[in-house]
Amino acid sequence: MTGWIGRLGIAAMLLAGTAAARAQISGDVVRVGVLNDTAGVFQDTNGPGSVIAARLAAEDFAGGGRGIRVEIVQADHQNKADIGSAIARRWLDVEGVDAIVDVPNSAVGLAVNTVARESRMALLASSTATSDLTGRACSPNTVQWVTDSYAIGRTAARAMMERGGQSWFFLTVDYALGHAIQRDAGEFIEANGGRVMGAARHPLGATDFSSLLLQAQASRANVIGLANASPDSGNAIKQAAEFGLTRNQRLVAFLMFVNDVHAIGLQAAQGLLLMEAFYWDMNDETRAFSRRFQERMGRPPSTNQAGVYSATLAYLRAVAAAGTDDARQAIPAMKRAPFQDPLFGETYIRRDGRTVHAMHLFEVKRPEESRGPWDYYRLVQTVPGEQAFRPLAEGGCPLLR
Repeated sequence: MTGWIGRLGIAAMLLAGTAAARAQISGDVVRVGVLNDTAGVFQDTNGPGSVIAARLAAEDFAGGGRGIRVEIVQADHQNKADIGSAIARRWLDVEGVDAIVDVPNSAVGLAVNTVARESRMALLASSTATSDLTGRACSPNTVQWVTDSYAIGRTAARAMMERGGQSWFFLTVDYALGHAIQRDAGEFIEANGGRVMGAARHPLGATDFSSLLLQAQASRANVIGLANASPDSGNAIKQAAEFGLTRNQRLVAFLMFVNDVHAIGLQAAQGLLLMEAFYWDMNDETRAFSRRFQERMGRPPSTNQAGVYSATLAYLRAVAAAGTDDARQAIPAMKRAPFQDPLFGETYIRRDGRTVHAMHLFEVKRPEESRGPWDYYRLVQTVPGEQAFRPLAEGGCPLLR
């Protein structure tokens, strides 16, 4: 009888513990909202694939050992800051969304960051690339995953300058992302003896780069830096190859993904240098995840989609550890200690919200080097996170005061 009563008591305590954990979960479910572009310029690198990545993270979390339910919702911000912030506000005030993940388009990311600040909602900005997000606009509720304009701008510029690229001309998308990349890369180039010969701006989603490429050609710069993202960078690369610019000038893509290389083909992209935090064929863990992703999506994940998976999984584990989905407690739990991320390796999150991990410089293979579909990259260099990302003290984050 005593043993039976003891077992009953233990079971009751376990049930009470589970109930207590659930009591701290708003609405008895953790809602993660994937906010991105489903029909515009980022639909391939983010879009539906990011939703799949978030769902895989929820499946692997499996309740965190505490029976925590997770619901993944999705919305399209249409690359407009006002629409993105309105969705974030509705999710926060009406629909009980606890965390927003993904958010390609830096202008939208900065707007959503303002909504999430000082609320109970977390922003897991796995695709927002402006370094201002963990600089002057830093927030206690925001974590920036994958990369930023400082890391891609400076590491790619350094690599090209080491190969003789001392003079630069930028093709810059005319919104927050492009401005930040040109600023961060340009400052490094000029501080290290190089020259910025000029820049030409274009709107997001441009299709005709002919006049801009002629300006770049006339500048006689060694390097044309593509301070934009897909598909703008892909269109610029294809047209540069058609114009013969690559015979005398090198191209550097600051924010380009394997999807873009696939779209434009190795013939046009060969020799291109680019920085990525993730590549599907890096190691056994990236390959295993990519196989699961490809079974649902039909192709390997982009770096941004890998970032959605890792950021979502890390957040959910922090919720389980903190016993609550309130960002004011869950985000500090994410920052508590370094961890081994399954896709990005050794990782830690700084006080300014910057997630620090290695970055990788790749060169796009020649067609004859590729062993098959999606075998597009040759690893040139791995840059430790402490060298790739802006030093903590230099970002101007108000949280550090």
